[in-house]
Amino acid sequence: MINVNIYYGGRGLIEDPANYVMGKLSQVLDELNIQVKKYNLYEDIRGISVLPKTLKDTDAVILAASVEWLGIGGLLHQFLDSCWLYGDKDTIKHLYMMPVAISTTYGEKEAYTTLVKAWELLGGKVCDGISAYVNNAASFETSTDYAYLIEKKAENFYRVFTKKITSFPSSTYAVLDNVVQPKSINLTPQESEQLSMYVSNDQYVKKQKEDIKELSKMFRGMMGDKSPYDKGPYIETFESHFHPVPGIALSFSIEISDRGSTMVVETDNGELNCYYGTKDDPDIILRTTSKVLDKIVSGQSTLQGTFLSGELTAKGDFKILRMFDSLFQFKK
Repeated sequence: MINVNIYYGGRGLIEDPANYVMGKLSQVLDELNIQVKKYNLYEDIRGISVLPKTLKDTDAVILAASVEWLGIGGLLHQFLDSCWLYGDKDTIKHLYMMPVAISTTYGEKEAYTTLVKAWELLGGKVCDGISAYVNNAASFETSTDYAYLIEKKAENFYRVFTKKITSFPSSTYAVLDNVVQPKSINLTPQESEQLSMYVSNDQYVKKQKEDIKELSKMFRGMMGDKSPYDKGPYIETFESHFHPVPGIALSFSIEISDRGSTMVVETDNGELNCYYGTKDDPDIILRTTSKVLDKIVSGQSTLQGTFLSGELTAKGDFKILRMFDSLFQFKK
């Protein structure tokens, strides 16, 4: 039995016209005695990293992007990233891919081009696909002309991947061979697949983060990195007044000008990490003095209050700034 996998990167909305296109493609391929399996990426976001292993059991691939505002969307991008990091390149280079980009706003051609470039950089073969802008889903899905076009695209896709029709050479393959190479450890396909399973395992990732944190503390101690503020009153106070909010990952860099030090506060899905040092691209950069910080941690004023009074300056997303007083409730 010949198999075709469809990887859908949209949100699964009923009114998404990409659903109609995928259904029509599946119907035609089914009539041609092709077994079609659809993977809705939104249904198992954590499992996206292990999906590249499903490419081994298929003869061709359809990548379906639903463009709601810009680009192919994060889920499909994450899947392609996983193919680059963990996918078996020897398997991918023999797979024909049909790109489908359906836009309800703007940008279907850009999304289509992104899918083509991504698959070529992975080493795979690209077939002629579908790129369309849909203003009215009802009229699009009831049009016999559009249905005929989709059917012909499906039939042509079938002819190309079943007969292994040769395509014209692309400069992308030359770039892939000579310039673009994944900067990673040389792993066998089996090792890459196993690594992708570890990445999708929340408990494994959490344990690795904890181990790295412990090793960092150990090596700082061995190197004599004993800053007087490493476990000072601020860090202890922040830890004791932390009110976790699940599902939120934020980082604050607090520059204490009169002490010449910077405290980094990170929270990720209910976990807190405070330390003195630097962090690249924190969500919020705060600048203040120890006197003002003392007022905040003692409960005399909120961070929002000191910001509005001008005692503290901030740079970053002010929506995130307002969450600080919810995460850290310093009350008298």
